[in-house]
Amino acid sequence: MYVTGRPVDVKILGSIIRVRSEERIRFLTRILAEQYKQMRSAMEILELQDGRFVMQLKPEYVKSVRRLATRQLLTPGPLRTLSFIAFKQPVTQSYVVRVRGNLAYGHVKVLREMGLILEEKLGRTKILRTTETFADYFNLSHDTRLMKKQLEKLFGELSEVKPEEKTPTSRVQSSLKD
Repeated sequence: MYVTGRPVDVKILGSIIRVRSEERIRFLTRILAEQYKQMRSAMEILELQDGRFVMQLKPEYVKSVRRLATRQLLTPGPLRTLSFIAFKQPVTQSYVVRVRGNLAYGHVKVLREMGLILEEKLGRTKILRTTETFADYFNLSHDTRLMKKQLEKLFGELSEVKPEEKTPTSRVQSSLKD
């Protein structure tokens, strides 16, 4: 689970450990999650609402190890554009460009290449929305309505943080990842 860096389906876990019973796989994974919890490990295994499991660093350790990360997922511009698309989806590319400026065309291209957004042709513009990869990476729901509520909560928490506690690049990215 750790190597994938994203949530893993029960069937995939079963194929790795060579167990067919989904009930047995869930049972074994929950035991492993409990062992990590009892060891007070910096890692945790979470069962998501959709039944998948993810192994991740506990949120309280993220700040401590952030400086060890060699590169960021996104620079501030594309990250802000991605945040806007996620919050407003489905949204036309023309509206994104009107709000975010002409650089948004490049941002959309980068985000699409990374598999974080999808685009559908609609007349002379495109409809943009986030992908399951986006939801998995930022540990958000795949259900768009629930995802928007999660984002609303995150953005609300961000606005409550004192300006000196925010760093230009990481404030949204770290909140979404946490």
